[in-house]
Amino acid sequence: MVYDGFFSKDVSNFFRSPVREIFKRVDLSKIYSFAGGYPSASTFPLEDIKRISSEVIDRYGAKAFQYGATQGTPELRSAVAQRYGVPVENVQITSSSQQGIDVCTRVLVDPGDVILTSNPSYLGAIQSFRSYRADIMGVAHRSDIIEWEKAWRKAIDSCIAEGKKIKFLYMIPDFQNPSGETLNFEERLLIASLAREYNFLIVEDSPYRELRYEGESVPTIYNIAPERTLHLGSFSKILAPGFRLGWILGNVELLDKIYVCKQSLDLCPPIMDQYIAAEFLSSGLLDENLQKSIDLYRTKRDILLSLLKKYMPEGVSWTHPEGGLFLYLTLPEGFDVVDFYDTALDNEVAYVAGNFFCTDGSGRNTMRMNFSFLDTERMEAGVKILSDLIKAELSK
Repeated sequence: MVYDGFFSKDVSNFFRSPVREIFKRVDLSKIYSFAGGYPSASTFPLEDIKRISSEVIDRYGAKAFQYGATQGTPELRSAVAQRYGVPVENVQITSSSQQGIDVCTRVLVDPGDVILTSNPSYLGAIQSFRSYRADIMGVAHRSDIIEWEKAWRKAIDSCIAEGKKIKFLYMIPDFQNPSGETLNFEERLLIASLAREYNFLIVEDSPYRELRYEGESVPTIYNIAPERTLHLGSFSKILAPGFRLGWILGNVELLDKIYVCKQSLDLCPPIMDQYIAAEFLSSGLLDENLQKSIDLYRTKRDILLSLLKKYMPEGVSWTHPEGGLFLYLTLPEGFDVVDFYDTALDNEVAYVAGNFFCTDGSGRNTMRMNFSFLDTERMEAGVKILSDLIKAELSK
């Protein structure tokens, strides 16, 4: 039977995640994987989860397994509100921050509307934007803020000249995925200023914000422009991704539309998981476990940086992230990491090609490398193999 005639127009805008395709091809435990954004399983507080799960059942009984409020349980909303210093009515719980990205796009964007973002940007966000037939305009980061502002204004003015409606700017300001870069306070002020001047919203995605290994914390864009910002958070990287829990901080009027939309998506986030997460927040266990994660990931980041310096050939550069899970490798012009991928995977090394994160298809000489997942004992062998393969390719 031919099914083509049954699919919606949106289906043609879906595209497969290269990360998920990698995981279908190989057993992650048997290769040197710098590819996915998996946290280290050693950071999952299994004994605490086991104990708290039992306590939640004792306290709430069958209620922990029943349907709940679309906005999230009062316990978790209150705990998130207290942690981030906002009123409870400004908190919406989501089934992961990926759902937060998707529901914001679904509520705000019509086909042909423009979403501004960095270039490169998070692959999962690009997937969501394209599925709603948005026009994506990416702007590369510049270290000179004057030049960066000029680039943003040029992109915005070109959209306006074409009669397009800019709905929001999507940004990961802390330890960006894939680049690992962090926006300074002046850069965040610029984003807020442009949003006010040109009348668009901001979707601030912050799943890595609490994983800082050096430097001073910078205020969120939500703190700077709360009336224009939807701030997305997640428990995936700071507790465990299997809980599939995140949150949105935002204006009540915006959250109300998201609340109604979510009723048709999942009715409510997982109830048992919310009670467990609320207990982790209110008891202080989250911060206790988070510090262990930070110590581990700082060590892993430092090891990867030192190994790249030790083994990578001249002409290869990389970012130095102050936190998060990723750094971004840039190879000489003309090196095609997409064509090179099978060579690396045949030698049991995986990464993600940078062009998948680029809104304009550029970045074929870049790759994203994750340092949270691979054991430190195996990291050196993986970097050495990758470096030797790159050297061999460059010598052709």
